[in-house]
Amino acid sequence: METNSLLCPNCELANVSNTLMSTYNRLPVTFSRGEGVWLEDQQGKRYLDALAGIAVCNLGHAHPRISETIAQQSQTLLHTSNIYNIACQSRLAEKLIAITALERVFFGNSGAEANECAIKIARMVGHQRGITSPKVVVMDGAFHGRTLATLSATANDNLKRGFGPLLDGFYRVPFNDPETLRALSDHRDIVAVMVEPIQGEGGIVVPNTGYLKALRTICDQNNWLLILDEIQTGVGRTGEWYAFQSEGVMPDVLTSAKGLGNGVPIGACMARGEAAKVLSPGSHGSTFGGNPFCCAVALTVLETMEQEQLLNKVKQTGGLFLNMLKEQLADSSGVKALRGRGLMIGIELDRPCGALVEHCLEAGLLINVTAGNTVRLLPPLIVDENDVAAIVDILVPQIRAFLAKQPQDSH
Repeated sequence: METNSLLCPNCELANVSNTLMSTYNRLPVTFSRGEGVWLEDQQGKRYLDALAGIAVCNLGHAHPRISETIAQQSQTLLHTSNIYNIACQSRLAEKLIAITALERVFFGNSGAEANECAIKIARMVGHQRGITSPKVVVMDGAFHGRTLATLSATANDNLKRGFGPLLDGFYRVPFNDPETLRALSDHRDIVAVMVEPIQGEGGIVVPNTGYLKALRTICDQNNWLLILDEIQTGVGRTGEWYAFQSEGVMPDVLTSAKGLGNGVPIGACMARGEAAKVLSPGSHGSTFGGNPFCCAVALTVLETMEQEQLLNKVKQTGGLFLNMLKEQLADSSGVKALRGRGLMIGIELDRPCGALVEHCLEAGLLINVTAGNTVRLLPPLIVDENDVAAIVDILVPQIRAFLAKQPQDSH
């Protein structure tokens, strides 16, 4: 990997504790460059990336086509605002509509903004239907973002502490339990159901086959919108463009971000039917959302994924990955479950395992732990069989050593 001395020439590690708000427990590493599935720190140590910036860098680091687009667009036009037509924004919207079969798109800067837009759409639909206080049904274990509205829809109470009063307007039911949702059919104030096809932050929780179809049926029977939060599952992560496509259902509202920009911040809220028409000029907006720069990069991401036929590769590589983990961890009594779809994999242990993140970091592997006891693997979609084998070769011994040294009843 080569570096450009003109880029951030003084970016040596600063005393971040005195300059940044303490919103992260940062790991003791600073990366200076990346290439493909690898990152390199300021001391020259290389790390195999099995997290991809939390499902963001789907094409890996420093992909030549992304770099070329960034260079070209930066020399042409970065931003004009949505007061004017933006050609690249329209092209990206057309591409997303072709992929999803929805009808209209609103662009923001993040997944939280996309979900915020979805919630506003649901409420606006409710008010137009004459519902004074429209409600959205959300799930136990859900994570939808950190703005006040999306935090209110999120299940984790620890994330909410100190930020009250939060927004009302949400009912909560168990995930993967359509019958409990069906029991709410007599609630005339419900306008929508919002759900992740696979819960990422909740621990890579994969629902039963047919769950989304059951939700679609219940929503149709009650004239509710079905909102799918595919911030983490979307843009090829599960082996489909979007996870809902594996069940052949259609959402009324779909949100996307993370992998859409490969590191450039962009979010999209897509809708069809009534939900696609409810917003009017002035009812919603974004200063930076959908600017020429971010849209050009996102369009290149989608086109590159098509050209490199990544969706089929994700299914094949993801299946291989999960099978290798199951085979090598089969005799590990501390492993409760291995689950996932495509390159979205979780290894649930029978005890808290946050310490594994730093253990793997020392061994040259980047992972994440979510829900306290689940190793989350979200590698770039470009990983090949050799990369997967290398990840497993580092990860499995680390899990075994952790289970041996950290008894279940010690926490």
